[in-house]
Amino acid sequence: MYKPILIAAVSMILPAAQSTVMAAERTNPFMAPYNTTYDIPPFEAIQYGDYMPAVEQGVAEYKKEIEAIVNNPAKADFNNTVLAMEKAGKLLNRVMLVFSSLNETDSSPEMEAISEKAFPLVSQVTDEVMMNPGLFERVKYVYDHRGEMGLTPAENRAVEESYKQFVRNGALLSPGKKAELMAVNTKLTDLYLKFNRNLLNATNAYTLVVDDASRLSGIPASNVAVAAEEAASRGLAGKWVFTLHAPSRLPLLQYADDRDLRRQMYEAYTTLASTGETSNMPVINEILKARTAKAALLGYPDFASYMTANVMAKTTENAEDLLLKIWRPAIAKVKEEVAEMQALADKQGAGITIAPWDYYYYAEKVRADKYALNEDEVRAYFPLENVREGIFRMANRLYGVTFTEMPDAPRYNPEVKVYDVTDAAGKHVAVFMTDYFPRASKRQGAWMSEFQGAFVDADGSEQRPIVYNVGNFSKPSGDTPSLLTLDEVETMFHEFGHGLHGMLTRAKLRSQAGTNVDRDFVELPSQIHEHWALEPELLKTYARHYKTGEVIPDELVKKLAAASTHNQGFMSTELVGAALLDLQYGKLNVTGDIDVAEFEKSVAKTLDMPAEVQFRYRSSYFRHIFGSDGYASGYYTYLWAQVLDCDGFELFKEKGVFDPETAESFKENVLEMGGSADPMELYVKFRGHKPNVEALLRHRGLVSQKAEGLNIPGGK
Repeated sequence: MYKPILIAAVSMILPAAQSTVMAAERTNPFMAPYNTTYDIPPFEAIQYGDYMPAVEQGVAEYKKEIEAIVNNPAKADFNNTVLAMEKAGKLLNRVMLVFSSLNETDSSPEMEAISEKAFPLVSQVTDEVMMNPGLFERVKYVYDHRGEMGLTPAENRAVEESYKQFVRNGALLSPGKKAELMAVNTKLTDLYLKFNRNLLNATNAYTLVVDDASRLSGIPASNVAVAAEEAASRGLAGKWVFTLHAPSRLPLLQYADDRDLRRQMYEAYTTLASTGETSNMPVINEILKARTAKAALLGYPDFASYMTANVMAKTTENAEDLLLKIWRPAIAKVKEEVAEMQALADKQGAGITIAPWDYYYYAEKVRADKYALNEDEVRAYFPLENVREGIFRMANRLYGVTFTEMPDAPRYNPEVKVYDVTDAAGKHVAVFMTDYFPRASKRQGAWMSEFQGAFVDADGSEQRPIVYNVGNFSKPSGDTPSLLTLDEVETMFHEFGHGLHGMLTRAKLRSQAGTNVDRDFVELPSQIHEHWALEPELLKTYARHYKTGEVIPDELVKKLAAASTHNQGFMSTELVGAALLDLQYGKLNVTGDIDVAEFEKSVAKTLDMPAEVQFRYRSSYFRHIFGSDGYASGYYTYLWAQVLDCDGFELFKEKGVFDPETAESFKENVLEMGGSADPMELYVKFRGHKPNVEALLRHRGLVSQKAEGLNIPGGK
């Protein structure tokens, strides 16, 4: 998942650097040049007490810079208005890039206290800028006269996008309505912080303690060892502790023979943050009411209309149309999958009816039965370091970039690895960091973001990006290294795809560089790179047994290919269902509380959702849509972008997965361009035609023949 950057748009500081005591002569690291290689933030020097002074100073400087633009006596043009706005707020951007990132990977009471001050302050100044009548007057002048200014296509797009963002953020409202909107935005900022805090606390609060070894039957030995280590770290030596973090939760659901153990874990996860002091149900209601008010103030019929108007889909109806074209084949596939599972359970004399907590378990049993695949055997060929080697080799073969570790570079946690990324000529392209293991202080999931964006100044000088990937993958245990599941392998390739989007950008304007693209286009680079994970031409160069070094055998590669569409009914249904649930929330206009659980049930009933499948995320932990505005009424974009990536990868399959011409076209038209042109135009330049839904359906094994008339809706 791409992690939106807060202002242009962090990860754990070493404990020794967390003192709030400041030396008498000490300089705040944010207030002076970093003086580090490639301007990597000097993490070890940053203290808690550095953040708020830098934020406050950054806000003050930003306001002065905006005021200077407003009061410029020269007639408004691109350079003195739109470009000047892009360059404003350097200090604020610098500190918030670090703080917002570290706040997600190193949560602590101190960071929470700072976030409660910093984020509302940044939200307030952002509102003030976007609602500044003098600034908007200048932007509108440039917008109205853009055809007369000799602008480049990228500059013209920047002007149009700037004007649109001002309007979407209340520039046309009356002073009274602007004040109302600012209050709503501030409230939403506070509510998102509360939602995320509740979710993290609820996740960390739950443990499933096992004190009988017989109940661990079926669970891979490596996961049992990690559970034993977790128990010992909690003073429960001789027992086993499982948590709600994915590397602990999923193997239990997938392999535990003890059905009641699976039920306990499943019910704990699907009720996460829904009761007690950490309940997010009241928070969701407040978010829905605030979003209703925001959409009404800005003249939209509902929040979903407000969010989809700004991306490729253009309308909620277009997004729903796409989802339903996938939904119908997906639930039909689920019925087939459940029938296979029930038949196997009956054959084994289980005496059960398949329930939601059985799905992962029996899906794995069916896979083993049909394809003779054992995931524990498969994982042995995917040590994390090998997979990292695989993503680097993929990037080198496709785009000619090389990753060289920088062992002495600043890092925010000892587990972080830092790399110098160079092109074929040896020129520096970017800094790349990886942070792959779970910590109690790190939120769940996987994402990409950056500590420094990219741009090109008028004099030709460049600032190159500092990009990072975060994950929560299976940890090493004893003498056994981190062995990744197939899902984790694909996740690493996915986030690395986002990383390549950020690292390889050549867009001149920072507002258009890297992942600064339409929300339903941002997942194309991430998802298309997942396809290479199991391509034999790459797979056999990095998948090696962690004990013997043996290359993954051809027979196992064939099994993986044969099983590639296994369980896709379930996976498609839970994903599409969550995306449809998200849009239904966005279509609500509420002034009072709703029963969140009942609303979920009503949506599932309307969709005729199979009883054995739940939404991918239940509302109380659906962080994508309630932890920020990032994917609100936009979770569908994963499917929208998958239509593009499946259709696009078929060109690679046709020409060759490492075909230089195809790779260069994707690099030039997608990765390097960022948001400097219309995304559909960029896609068509690469692919030669608009995307079609049937490519996704074929990829997921949901249709065997071409499905006519399934062109992607919306776009240009």
